[in-house]
Amino acid sequence: MKTLTAAALCVAMALSLFSRAEATTAFDILRQSAVSYAGSLPCGGWDCDCALKRQNGCCCIAQPLSDLEETTFMRMVGLWEELSNLNGQIDELTAGCKIAFTAAMLPMTGCLGPFTSNVSISYQSVSLNQGNGYNPALGTFTAPHAGLYSFSFTAYSFVGSAGQRLYQKVQMMKNGQLIASSWEDNREDSEDSSSQTVLLQLGRGCQVYVELMSGRQLCGDTQGQNTFSGYLLYPTSEQ
Repeated sequence: MKTLTAAALCVAMALSLFSRAEATTAFDILRQSAVSYAGSLPCGGWDCDCALKRQNGCCCIAQPLSDLEETTFMRMVGLWEELSNLNGQIDELTAGCKIAFTAAMLPMTGCLGPFTSNVSISYQSVSLNQGNGYNPALGTFTAPHAGLYSFSFTAYSFVGSAGQRLYQKVQMMKNGQLIASSWEDNREDSEDSSSQTVLLQLGRGCQVYVELMSGRQLCGDTQGQNTFSGYLLYPTSEQ
């Protein structure tokens, strides 16, 4: 309060020395009085000479504002760099992650099998192969990216009439390891089908396929009802 009073007296004394006709000279003296004022200023750093000349950036808060602006800018630069790095990691993790396929055996009136050894089934009628992970010539899916996958297969067989032996067994394999299977062995049914769905954690390059067991057969699939499909649920990083 004392500081403001002293400043006010300074201004009042300067104004009392001049008439309105001498306003320009009065303003100069007012400025000079303010500049030469030796007391403390309200904000501690006001450049009165600069302020009274009406120049930009002379207020006592100009420097703190400039410092704040610089600090804010540097923080934004840092956040932008972190965001760019995060985007790069996301792109790396999700690269090529639109992976899905579905395929069916070609229609047949006869039978596939029996064979003397297990045979990988070639589902050659491909309706979807996003990510190109499925090879119809081999009937094998090779994971383009590590992640959690869902796979399904349906085994269908029609032997023609009751009394003939319905003798089928197919199984899903992961890198040569048995994962799931489906089978039928009777003479009461002339037609039968079954399905399996599994979730598998795969690394990049892991292979999944369905094979027909030795001595078994699939018959009479005229509408491509033997199917094999899969898709990536979500990607994971390589361990």
